[in-house]
This record gives sequence, structure tokens and C-alpha cells, in this order.
Amino acid sequence: MTHDHDLVLRPSPAQITAALNPPPGRTGGDLVVETLAGLGATTVFGLPGQHALGMFDALRRSSLRYVGLRVENNAGFAADAYGRVTGEAAPLFLSTGPGALTSLAALQEAAAASAPVLAISSQIPVAGLGGGRKGYLHELPDQSASFRGVVKSVHTVRSQSQIPSAIAAAWKSALTAPHGPVWVEIPQDVLLAPAALPVVTAPDATPDDLPPRPELTALAAHLLSHADRPAIIAGGGVVRSDASGKLRLLAEKLNAPVVTTFGGKGAFPWHHPLSLQSWLEDRHTTDFLEDADVLLVIGSGLGELSSNYHTFRPRGRVIQIEADLGKLESNHPALGIHADARLALQALLETVEDRPDETARERVRDLLAKVASRIGGQHLTLEQNVLSAVRRALPADSPSFWDMTILAYWAWSAFDAQGPNLMHSAQGAGGLGYGFPAALGAAAADPTRPVLAVSGDGGALYSIAELATAKQYDLPVTWLIIDDGGYGILREYMTDAFGKPTATELHRPDYVALAESFGVTGVRTTPETLQEDLTRALKTPGPSVVVLPAVLRMFAPTHLG
Repeated sequence: MTHDHDLVLRPSPAQITAALNPPPGRTGGDLVVETLAGLGATTVFGLPGQHALGMFDALRRSSLRYVGLRVENNAGFAADAYGRVTGEAAPLFLSTGPGALTSLAALQEAAAASAPVLAISSQIPVAGLGGGRKGYLHELPDQSASFRGVVKSVHTVRSQSQIPSAIAAAWKSALTAPHGPVWVEIPQDVLLAPAALPVVTAPDATPDDLPPRPELTALAAHLLSHADRPAIIAGGGVVRSDASGKLRLLAEKLNAPVVTTFGGKGAFPWHHPLSLQSWLEDRHTTDFLEDADVLLVIGSGLGELSSNYHTFRPRGRVIQIEADLGKLESNHPALGIHADARLALQALLETVEDRPDETARERVRDLLAKVASRIGGQHLTLEQNVLSAVRRALPADSPSFWDMTILAYWAWSAFDAQGPNLMHSAQGAGGLGYGFPAALGAAAADPTRPVLAVSGDGGALYSIAELATAKQYDLPVTWLIIDDGGYGILREYMTDAFGKPTATELHRPDYVALAESFGVTGVRTTPETLQEDLTRALKTPGPSVVVLPAVLRMFAPTHLG
């Protein structure tokens, strides 16, 4: 009797010959790039360093495209964006010690946003592994320990024969829901040593599915079908699993209003009659969701930003569908369903009953009118006009990447992404410097459409060096810099809390002249000419910078009582 697991594919005579006669001149670095190519990777981000030169030399002999950034953290942000927009694991090449550690903030953002990044770092020689202090350049007692609390999985290689399997296992980990960054480290001497192993072909690294348990989706479907006031919170998991179409079908069957989290922007059509849009930092929306007798939360952990800073107190039954087991019921008791959003939505669509409700759309209109009235009473015309100008200038199918800046905080609530997977920000971990390097990663993934980056002047200074990257690769990224002379949101927070800001004011360069010094077109604009200048820049091939000197204000919060 033969079992499936007993079947082994027999190599052809040509494969045997190739295995017995590998090409000369290969090293451990070649095993790295051959494995990545076999897994389907096409683009590598990174920054070279002494210990990692074996990988970078092997790139020269491979079909992989390399996009090099000027700072490791920015390279991590670029890989993060590439992973978000393609759904593929984005390889990130780093060197030992300082180079590796400089990527930590970007990997934290990738982890918080479930972006599949495959970080591959060099290590000190094998003899130095294990904590002995031999005094190697860039030596750490345990480099992987710095990453273990940030990434999904850590893989340390000690011999060339381990390279293909370690990278394949990391690839599978990065792409198994929930997606996330992973860490592989390979000693310098392993990368540089001649390789006698056969050329790596096609490793099997198919991600595992995460289907829902059928008894749980049956109960969820029953609760939703018989609810009086169902509502849905759609998070980033819906976008990542490409399930926005299924979400819309479910909402329409149930006549359930839908609000998207800031990470779930575009998961539901902005102007759909059941759309509550993204006004989660609003007490009217919080009240509406608390009043739902059955609340479906899908692809969100209901963290700080998604719960109006933990002021949300649901009174009805909560159903939470979440691929990240650590987020399941972490903030509210629920019928917890550990599953990929797409598979769970499909199961619900096959089970729920049509639920007529003539009041749902009227309640949505009333809620949005209350939100509009609240914002309209705060004299924030400048901010609304600037955000509207950005929306009108940006092509409907172009992605945008937003740094931690006041206009981005407005965009989380008020910007119509006009589709799933088109608006991204650093709101997962909340670090500065994300917008521009992330936009470069998205442009590398698809250079046929313009990409918008939005930063404040404080965040812009984190990634100004990447103007050289944008120019070197001629990437179609327009960078909008809102220049208010400091850390604007911190200025507001400190003024509100202490009456006066401290350490928030910045001396800044002439951003237009600085852009032009890199050979990048720069223009200084005004709120009145922003739409025209931004439209022109986005239509012009290659990179550009648009600088808007303006002091913007946030709308008043509703979570402070």
C-alpha cells in the first residue's frame, strides 16, 4: 500500500547532471539569492555592509532586482510597503550589528501592520555564535534576541546546507496569516565560503490556510441574521486578505452599517449607503457602535485607535474574527473566531440569511450628519480644504503613504481611499519617517502609476536622504511635505496639557532647494494652489517634492470626556 507521503518525485537525468556539476564560483550568498528566486521573489531591498558582502556579490549573478536605500530603517519601510501592496514577502538584506539594529523600528511597524517582510541579515563568523566575546566587528552577544520580540519568527543558520530550508521556512511564516516580518541571520563565513551544493530550484513554502471552525461561523451567522441592529467594524485584515468584495456582499445581505478602522481604509466603499466611513475618533460613532445588539469585528484587534482610545464599551454581543491569536478577545469578550478574514467571510456568506431593514441606511445618514456638524463647528476650513485638494489631485488608483503628521491624522478619519490597499500609514507602531521610503517601495513594486507620500517637516528629516534613492531609480513618487516648523501634533498636545510646548520647534532646511540639489524637481505651494501643483507633480515622470508651508490643527478629540 502506497501513501501520498511515500511518493517522491524522481529527478530527471538532466537534474542529476546539474546537481553533480554545479556552476563554479558560487558561495553561500548564491544559495540565498537562488532560494529567493525559487520562492518567487523578484526585488530585494537593503543596504550593503562588510559581513553581508557575500549576499550582495551574489545578487550580481542573479535575476533579482536590487533597490538600495540610504538608511536601513528606510529600507525596511520600503520593503514593508512592497509587501503591503503586492501581498508578497519582501526580501530585505542587512548587515550585522548596527545595520541590523537600525532596521528595528521599521520591522516593528511591519509587525504592527502585518506586512510580510523577509529580513536576511549577516552575522559574525560561526565561531563567535553562542555568546562568547571574541571581539568581532559588529559583535553582539545574541543578535537574534534583539529581534525575537518584534518579528514573527527567527531563523539562525550555521551551515550552507541550512540556508534554503531556513529561508523557505521564514518565507512561509511571513505569508501565513497573520502576515508579518521574519528574521534570518547567516554568518559571514557561511556566506563567503565556496558552495559545492547544487543550485537551489523551487523550495516548497506554501503558506498555511487559517479556516474558521464551522460551529463558530454557524453561531455567528445565526446571531447576525436575527439581530435587530447589527453593525460591522472592518479592519486591516479584510484588506490584507483581499476580502473587501465579500465584506460588501455580507453587509448588504444583513443591511449592517460598516465602519473601517484606520488600517482598514478602503475595505468598504466610502460612499456606500451603509458606510459609516472611518470616523472612529468620534463619540457619535462610538455611541452608534455601542448600541449595536450584534457587532461583527473582522480583521481588527480593537486597539487604542480603533476603540476611540479604549472608551468604546459595547453593550451587545461581539463577534470577533481575527487571524492574530494574540488579538482575539484581547480587549473585549466576544465569540472569538481565529481565522483569515476572507475564509471567514465566505463561510458567513454561505450561512447568513437575508435581513431586511428599512432603517439602517437612514441611521447611517443621521450618524454622518452628526459627525459633519461636530467637525463643521470647529472652524477647520483650511484643514478640510487641504485634504480635499490632495484627494482631487491624487489619481483614483494611486496608492498613498502617510507619515505621522497632522494631515495624516485627518486622513485616517476623513480621507476616501477610493479602494482597498491604496492608503497606508505608520499608525501600526506610530514611528516617524515612514511615508517617503514606503512610497518608494510601492513605486518599485509598480512603477506604472504615481505614488503619493505625505510627511510633516519633522518626519521628512528622518528620510531626506532617500531623495537620492528616488532619483537614482527614477521612481514616480511625489512627496508632499507640510512644513509647520516643528513637531506639530506634539506642539498641540503639549500646549493643551501644559500650556506651552517644549522641544517641538525645529530649524529646517529649504526643502525645495534641497530637493533640487538631488536633481529632484521641487515646488513651494499654497493651500489655494496645492491641487494644481500636486496634480502637475503626480503627472510628471520621476520623483518630485511639493512643499506646503502651513500650520494645521486637529479636530477636537471626543475621548477626553
